[in-house]
Amino acid sequence: MTGLNTTIVAPSSALGESERLQQGIALLRSWGHTIRAAPDPARQWGYYAGRDAERLADFNGEAELWACARGGWGAARLLEQGWQPSKGWLLGFSDVTSLLWAQQAAGFSGAIHGPLVTTLASEPEWSQSRLRDLLAGEALAPLQGQGWQGGVAEGPLLVGNLTVATHLLGTKHCPELAGRVLLLEDIGEAPYRIDRLLTHWRLSGALQQLAGLGFGRFEGCEAPDDETRPGFSLEQVLRERSLDLGIPVVGDLPFGHGQPNAALPLGRTVRLDGRSGSLSVL
Repeated sequence: MTGLNTTIVAPSSALGESERLQQGIALLRSWGHTIRAAPDPARQWGYYAGRDAERLADFNGEAELWACARGGWGAARLLEQGWQPSKGWLLGFSDVTSLLWAQQAAGFSGAIHGPLVTTLASEPEWSQSRLRDLLAGEALAPLQGQGWQGGVAEGPLLVGNLTVATHLLGTKHCPELAGRVLLLEDIGEAPYRIDRLLTHWRLSGALQQLAGLGFGRFEGCEAPDDETRPGFSLEQVLRERSLDLGIPVVGDLPFGHGQPNAALPLGRTVRLDGRSGSLSVL
Protein backbone atom coordinates (compact mmCIF):
# COMPACT_ATOMS: atom_id res chain seq x y z
CA MET A 1 0.00 0.00 0.00
CA THR A 2 1.25 3.43 -0.89
CA GLY A 3 1.28 5.73 2.14
CA LEU A 4 -0.75 8.91 1.95
CA ASN A 5 0.40 12.40 2.85
CA THR A 6 -1.98 13.05 5.74
CA THR A 7 -3.08 16.18 7.56
CA ILE A 8 -4.99 15.93 10.83
CA VAL A 9 -7.66 18.63 11.10
CA ALA A 10 -9.90 19.73 14.00
CA PRO A 11 -13.00 21.40 12.52
CA SER A 12 -15.29 20.85 15.48
CA SER A 13 -15.09 20.61 19.27
CA ALA A 14 -12.06 21.10 21.53
CA LEU A 15 -9.76 18.06 21.66
CA GLY A 16 -8.76 18.04 25.33
CA GLU A 17 -6.35 15.28 26.35
CA SER A 18 -4.13 14.07 23.53
CA GLU A 19 -3.71 10.36 24.31
CA ARG A 20 -6.45 9.11 21.98
CA LEU A 21 -5.30 11.52 19.28
CA GLN A 22 -1.75 10.20 19.50
CA GLN A 23 -2.99 6.60 19.42
CA GLY A 24 -4.88 7.28 16.21
CA ILE A 25 -1.91 9.04 14.65
CA ALA A 26 0.35 6.11 15.58
CA LEU A 27 -2.02 3.67 13.88
CA LEU A 28 -2.13 5.76 10.69
CA ARG A 29 1.66 5.86 10.68
CA SER A 30 1.82 2.09 11.12
CA TRP A 31 -0.16 1.82 7.89
CA GLY A 32 2.54 3.80 6.09
CA HIS A 33 0.86 7.20 6.04
CA THR A 34 2.94 10.31 6.60
CA ILE A 35 1.48 12.81 9.10
CA ARG A 36 2.38 16.24 7.74
CA ALA A 37 0.50 18.36 10.25
CA ALA A 38 -1.74 18.01 13.31
CA PRO A 39 -3.51 20.61 15.49
CA ASP A 40 -2.33 21.44 18.99
CA PRO A 41 -4.71 19.56 21.36
CA ALA A 42 -4.55 22.55 23.72
CA ARG A 43 -5.94 24.92 21.09
CA GLN A 44 -9.37 25.99 22.30
CA TRP A 45 -11.98 28.70 21.98
CA GLY A 46 -14.94 28.03 24.24
CA TYR A 47 -16.15 24.57 23.27
CA TYR A 48 -14.43 24.70 19.86
CA ALA A 49 -10.96 23.45 18.88
CA GLY A 50 -9.93 27.05 18.22
CA ARG A 51 -11.55 30.05 16.61
CA ASP A 52 -13.30 29.59 13.29
CA ALA A 53 -10.33 31.04 11.39
CA GLU A 54 -7.91 28.67 13.16
CA ARG A 55 -9.99 25.60 12.43
CA LEU A 56 -10.46 26.71 8.84
CA ALA A 57 -6.70 27.18 8.49
CA ASP A 58 -6.16 23.49 9.31
CA PHE A 59 -7.26 22.85 5.72
CA ASN A 60 -4.60 25.07 4.15
CA GLY A 61 -2.20 23.41 1.73
CA GLU A 62 -2.55 20.03 0.09
CA ALA A 63 -3.01 16.51 1.43
CA GLU A 64 -3.99 13.10 0.13
CA LEU A 65 -5.89 12.39 3.34
CA TRP A 66 -7.62 14.93 5.57
CA ALA A 67 -8.37 13.05 8.79
CA CYS A 68 -10.68 14.79 11.26
CA ALA A 69 -9.61 14.56 14.89
CA ARG A 70 -13.03 14.58 16.57
CA GLY A 71 -16.65 15.61 16.17
CA GLY A 72 -18.91 17.52 18.53
CA TRP A 73 -20.03 20.80 16.97
CA GLY A 74 -18.49 23.48 14.80
CA ALA A 75 -17.85 22.10 11.30
CA ALA A 76 -20.93 23.80 9.81
CA ARG A 77 -19.54 27.16 10.94
CA LEU A 78 -16.61 26.57 8.59
CA LEU A 79 -19.05 26.34 5.67
CA GLU A 80 -20.27 29.78 6.70
CA GLN A 81 -16.64 30.93 6.65
CA GLY A 82 -16.16 29.75 3.06
CA TRP A 83 -14.64 26.29 3.55
CA GLN A 84 -13.94 24.67 0.20
CA PRO A 85 -13.34 20.95 -0.35
CA SER A 86 -9.85 19.97 -1.41
CA LYS A 87 -8.65 17.06 -3.48
CA GLY A 88 -8.00 13.91 -1.50
CA TRP A 89 -9.81 11.77 1.02
CA LEU A 90 -11.81 13.44 3.80
CA LEU A 91 -12.37 11.15 6.78
CA GLY A 92 -14.76 11.63 9.70
CA PHE A 93 -18.33 11.33 10.90
CA SER A 94 -20.85 12.86 13.32
CA ASP A 95 -20.41 16.67 13.18
CA VAL A 96 -18.07 16.18 10.18
CA THR A 97 -21.20 15.23 8.21
CA SER A 98 -21.39 18.94 7.28
CA LEU A 99 -18.05 18.78 5.46
CA LEU A 100 -18.58 15.33 3.95
CA TRP A 101 -21.90 16.41 2.46
CA ALA A 102 -20.57 19.78 1.30
CA GLN A 103 -17.77 17.95 -0.49
CA GLN A 104 -20.34 15.76 -2.24
CA ALA A 105 -22.57 18.72 -3.09
CA ALA A 106 -19.59 20.48 -4.67
CA GLY A 107 -18.95 17.49 -6.94
CA PHE A 108 -15.78 16.24 -5.24
CA SER A 109 -15.14 12.56 -4.53
CA GLY A 110 -13.23 11.12 -1.58
CA ALA A 111 -15.59 11.59 1.38
CA ILE A 112 -15.40 8.72 3.88
CA HIS A 113 -17.89 8.36 6.71
CA GLY A 114 -15.73 6.55 9.23
CA PRO A 115 -13.71 6.70 12.43
CA LEU A 116 -12.22 9.92 13.72
CA VAL A 117 -8.53 10.00 14.61
CA THR A 118 -9.49 9.99 18.31
CA THR A 119 -11.72 6.91 17.93
CA LEU A 120 -9.68 4.94 15.38
CA ALA A 121 -7.47 3.04 17.85
CA SER A 122 -10.50 1.72 19.76
CA GLU A 123 -12.17 0.29 16.66
CA PRO A 124 -12.29 -3.51 16.25
CA GLU A 125 -9.51 -4.90 14.09
CA TRP A 126 -11.87 -5.68 11.20
CA SER A 127 -13.14 -2.10 11.17
CA GLN A 128 -9.58 -0.72 11.18
CA SER A 129 -8.69 -3.08 8.33
CA ARG A 130 -11.76 -1.99 6.40
CA LEU A 131 -10.67 1.66 6.54
CA ARG A 132 -7.12 0.72 5.61
CA ASP A 133 -8.39 -1.29 2.61
CA LEU A 134 -10.65 1.56 1.51
CA LEU A 135 -7.77 4.05 1.56
CA ALA A 136 -5.68 1.54 -0.42
CA GLY A 137 -8.36 1.06 -3.08
CA GLU A 138 -9.17 -2.52 -2.08
CA ALA A 139 -12.59 -4.14 -2.34
CA LEU A 140 -14.81 -3.92 0.74
CA ALA A 141 -16.77 -6.77 2.29
CA PRO A 142 -20.56 -6.30 2.54
CA LEU A 143 -22.02 -5.03 5.79
CA GLN A 144 -24.83 -6.92 7.47
CA GLY A 145 -27.83 -5.35 9.15
CA GLN A 146 -31.48 -6.34 9.56
CA GLY A 147 -33.87 -6.31 6.62
CA TRP A 148 -36.92 -4.24 7.48
CA GLN A 149 -38.50 -3.63 4.09
CA GLY A 150 -37.94 -5.87 1.07
CA GLY A 151 -36.59 -5.00 -2.34
CA VAL A 152 -33.16 -4.12 -3.69
CA ALA A 153 -31.91 -0.57 -4.26
CA GLU A 154 -28.81 0.51 -6.14
CA GLY A 155 -27.51 4.05 -6.23
CA PRO A 156 -24.85 6.47 -5.02
CA LEU A 157 -24.22 6.23 -1.29
CA LEU A 158 -24.85 9.08 1.14
CA VAL A 159 -24.12 8.64 4.86
CA GLY A 160 -24.43 11.03 7.76
CA ASN A 161 -25.59 12.03 11.19
CA LEU A 162 -29.36 12.60 11.18
CA THR A 163 -29.33 15.78 13.28
CA VAL A 164 -26.47 17.41 11.37
CA ALA A 165 -27.82 16.38 7.97
CA THR A 166 -31.29 17.71 8.78
CA HIS A 167 -29.80 21.18 9.25
CA LEU A 168 -28.26 21.00 5.76
CA LEU A 169 -31.60 20.44 4.01
CA GLY A 170 -32.47 23.44 1.88
CA THR A 171 -28.87 24.69 1.73
CA LYS A 172 -26.38 24.50 -1.12
CA HIS A 173 -24.33 22.10 0.99
CA CYS A 174 -26.90 19.30 0.79
CA PRO A 175 -26.11 16.87 -2.06
CA GLU A 176 -28.70 15.77 -4.58
CA LEU A 177 -30.91 13.17 -2.86
CA ALA A 178 -32.83 11.71 -5.80
CA GLY A 179 -31.90 8.08 -6.39
CA ARG A 180 -29.50 7.92 -3.45
CA VAL A 181 -29.10 5.16 -0.89
CA LEU A 182 -29.11 7.11 2.37
CA LEU A 183 -27.70 5.79 5.66
CA LEU A 184 -28.32 7.66 8.92
CA GLU A 185 -27.07 7.45 12.51
CA ASP A 186 -27.26 9.64 15.63
CA ILE A 187 -26.43 9.98 19.30
CA GLY A 188 -28.22 11.28 22.37
CA GLU A 189 -31.56 12.08 20.73
CA ALA A 190 -34.77 10.86 22.38
CA PRO A 191 -37.22 8.92 20.17
CA TYR A 192 -39.61 11.88 19.96
CA ARG A 193 -36.79 14.06 18.62
CA ILE A 194 -35.82 11.39 16.07
CA ASP A 195 -39.52 11.36 15.11
CA ARG A 196 -39.46 15.15 14.69
CA LEU A 197 -36.32 15.08 12.55
CA LEU A 198 -37.58 12.34 10.24
CA THR A 199 -40.95 14.08 9.97
CA HIS A 200 -39.11 17.15 8.71
CA TRP A 201 -37.46 15.01 6.04
CA ARG A 202 -40.88 13.68 5.04
CA LEU A 203 -42.51 17.12 4.95
CA SER A 204 -39.68 18.43 2.77
CA GLY A 205 -40.11 15.50 0.37
CA ALA A 206 -36.50 14.43 0.92
CA LEU A 207 -37.14 10.84 2.03
CA GLN A 208 -39.54 10.28 -0.85
CA GLN A 209 -36.71 10.89 -3.35
CA LEU A 210 -34.48 8.09 -2.09
CA ALA A 211 -33.79 4.72 -3.72
CA GLY A 212 -33.12 3.06 -0.36
CA LEU A 213 -32.75 3.89 3.32
CA GLY A 214 -30.61 2.37 6.05
CA PHE A 215 -30.10 3.04 9.73
CA GLY A 216 -26.92 2.52 11.72
CA ARG A 217 -26.33 2.89 15.42
CA PHE A 218 -28.42 5.40 17.38
CA GLU A 219 -26.41 5.46 20.59
CA GLY A 220 -28.17 6.74 23.69
CA CYS A 221 -31.39 7.36 21.77
CA GLU A 222 -33.71 5.03 23.66
CA ALA A 223 -36.32 6.62 25.92
CA PRO A 224 -35.80 6.07 29.66
CA ASP A 225 -38.09 3.57 31.34
CA ASP A 226 -41.04 5.52 32.69
CA GLU A 227 -44.33 3.68 33.03
CA THR A 228 -46.11 6.95 33.82
CA ARG A 229 -45.38 8.41 30.37
CA PRO A 230 -46.50 6.59 27.22
CA GLY A 231 -44.13 6.57 24.27
CA PHE A 232 -42.43 4.64 21.49
CA SER A 233 -39.14 2.83 21.30
CA LEU A 234 -36.44 4.06 18.93
CA GLU A 235 -37.01 1.13 16.58
CA GLN A 236 -40.75 1.77 16.51
CA VAL A 237 -40.11 5.37 15.46
CA LEU A 238 -37.58 4.43 12.76
CA ARG A 239 -39.89 1.79 11.32
CA GLU A 240 -43.04 3.91 11.44
CA ARG A 241 -41.35 6.88 9.73
CA SER A 242 -39.80 4.78 6.93
CA LEU A 243 -41.64 1.58 6.06
CA ASP A 244 -44.43 3.30 4.11
CA LEU A 245 -42.00 4.91 1.64
CA GLY A 246 -42.11 1.96 -0.76
CA ILE A 247 -38.31 1.55 -0.82
CA PRO A 248 -35.92 -1.02 0.71
CA VAL A 249 -35.14 -0.25 4.36
CA VAL A 250 -32.40 -1.84 6.47
CA GLY A 251 -31.79 -1.35 10.19
CA ASP A 252 -28.95 -2.07 12.61
CA LEU A 253 -26.06 -1.56 10.19
CA PRO A 254 -22.66 -1.50 11.99
CA PHE A 255 -21.72 2.16 11.70
CA GLY A 256 -22.14 5.31 13.74
CA HIS A 257 -21.28 6.31 17.31
CA GLY A 258 -19.70 3.56 19.35
CA GLN A 259 -17.90 0.59 17.86
CA PRO A 260 -17.78 -0.69 15.24
CA ASN A 261 -18.02 2.31 12.95
CA ALA A 262 -17.50 0.72 9.55
CA ALA A 263 -15.95 3.03 6.95
CA LEU A 264 -18.30 3.92 4.09
CA PRO A 265 -17.35 5.79 0.88
CA LEU A 266 -19.85 8.50 -0.07
CA GLY A 267 -20.70 8.71 -3.76
CA ARG A 268 -19.82 5.09 -4.54
CA THR A 269 -22.56 2.93 -6.03
CA VAL A 270 -23.96 0.48 -3.48
CA ARG A 271 -26.59 -2.22 -3.36
CA LEU A 272 -28.97 -2.26 -0.39
CA ASP A 273 -30.97 -5.48 0.02
CA GLY A 274 -34.02 -4.83 2.17
CA ARG A 275 -34.78 -8.51 2.58
CA SER A 276 -31.38 -9.90 3.56
CA GLY A 277 -30.26 -6.71 5.29
CA SER A 278 -26.95 -6.49 3.42
CA LEU A 279 -25.16 -3.43 2.06
CA SER A 280 -22.57 -3.96 -0.70
CA VAL A 281 -20.21 -1.42 -2.23
CA LEU A 282 -20.12 -2.20 -5.94
